[in-house]
Amino acid sequence: MHLISLFLTSILTENVILTKFLGMCPFVGVSNKEKKAFGMGISVMLVVLISSILTYLVYHLILVPTHTEYLQVIMFILIIATCVQILELVLKKKFPKLGKSLGIYLPLITTNCAVLGIVLLNISNSYTFLEMLTFSIGSSLGFTLVLYVFSTVRERLENDNVPASFRGFPIAFITASIMAMLFARYIAG
Repeated sequence: MHLISLFLTSILTENVILTKFLGMCPFVGVSNKEKKAFGMGISVMLVVLISSILTYLVYHLILVPTHTEYLQVIMFILIIATCVQILELVLKKKFPKLGKSLGIYLPLITTNCAVLGIVLLNISNSYTFLEMLTFSIGSSLGFTLVLYVFSTVRERLENDNVPASFRGFPIAFITASIMAMLFARYIAG
């Protein structure tokens, strides 16, 4: 029951974008088209899952025994960067259209604070391996869900009669603010 609660909490009430404001760059930059948002979300999910497993193992099997926990951020960034490079190569080879549509945002997963934030939260919350997997999958699924929902709203707003001064990023930020307030209201009860 604890793992189910952790999973649902990480998707909804503790969503990394809307409650922790992590991953705002891809949230705004890639959310203008549903297909790009979904592709970015799946890419982030893969990187988070693989990075979470590797960082958990490196932290518990190397850094803690050698008393070098202070190196965790550097090590975690290196692991995330490696995972992103491998994913980028696979996407370019197997899914060239998706790789091209993600453009510059795919390499930016390396510096996506949502990815680093999730792996650091796994360690700071002292999760067991199973809890870490649950939290990582839930958080990245929540990231994908919010990114996709936001992209559908933005696509619809593109076709609506929005005043000229609000078109583009202004209406996107207003929409994101309303979504964050809804999540904040839901959390507060």
